[in-house]
Amino acid sequence: MIHNLFSRELILWNRTENKRKMPWKGIKDPYKIWLSEIILQQTRVDQGLKYYENFIHSFPSVHDLAAADEKRVFKLWEGLGYYSRCKNLIHTARTISSELNGCFPETYDAILKLRGIGPYTAAAIASFAFDLPYAVIDGNVFRVLARVFGIREPVDTSAGKKTITALAEQLLYKKNPGAYNQAIMDFGATVCKPANPLCTECPFKNNCVAFKEDLIALLPAKVKKTAVRTRYFHFFLPVYRNTLPVRERTEKDIWQHLFEFPMIETAEETGSKAVIAAAVKKGWVLKDSAVTISPVYSQKLSHQLIKAVFISYRLDGKSPCFEGYSWVKTTALKTLPFPKTITRYLAVS
Repeated sequence: MIHNLFSRELILWNRTENKRKMPWKGIKDPYKIWLSEIILQQTRVDQGLKYYENFIHSFPSVHDLAAADEKRVFKLWEGLGYYSRCKNLIHTARTISSELNGCFPETYDAILKLRGIGPYTAAAIASFAFDLPYAVIDGNVFRVLARVFGIREPVDTSAGKKTITALAEQLLYKKNPGAYNQAIMDFGATVCKPANPLCTECPFKNNCVAFKEDLIALLPAKVKKTAVRTRYFHFFLPVYRNTLPVRERTEKDIWQHLFEFPMIETAEETGSKAVIAAAVKKGWVLKDSAVTISPVYSQKLSHQLIKAVFISYRLDGKSPCFEGYSWVKTTALKTLPFPKTITRYLAVS
């Protein structure tokens, strides 16, 4: 397909057929664009929408976000996962507020220097907020270009990424890069979908290589399969006068800066008796205590599968064995940011 024909057809589709509505589309406020882009990293639009609205309501400006208590920000983020995004969000908000007087950088290179912002997000902010000619390249763009132009190089390799990136930059409609970038992402999300694409409605069907050569299911090509590590978490919930010990996870691991109950992790699936025996040795559980063991709660992360059980019981006093933990009233647990696994358990317990 001739490159300028693709761009013209896409812009026409965007103007006449694109019905996808999102509250951040068409705005020029770099703060709101940045916020939406960070929230939508590794997150579906329908899931991220309520988070975006809550953040804008709670923190209308970058100064508001910068001044917010970290626990409050993490609580609002609760359930989105990839908590390093939230940590970077807070850091960047404070940088913009204190060092840049609340003004977002207006060049691609300057935006790229902010923590938590990579080439994709920098291009999105530069094109949407400042009309700068930078191609936004996400999974939707990879898929559309690989299919329409028949790119067979795996998109998860350096060569494949380089090919797609070069093509995306050639195709960019420089008179209105923001509209073009939004259009191609919307097109990938609503027409050229990963599964069951709407090929019969596609304006490129007469020229699409994947459609003509029956390669829809094969493109974009990928070669890597990420191994998933399974981890087994056993949380202990000793209740004393309606209080429980909790602590913030500070290690460089999943769920950093979120809260948890005392926990024993095992490398493989282990029977409850053995884990409880280990907790008895720690002094967490008294021998012959009556315990209640929950069903297994599973949570899939990008490269990990968490399988968690919750073991609850009552204590006659606060044990000194829970050093490093704070005893929190059960009614106050809802104010703390917990991982999704713990939140799900608390919702039904």
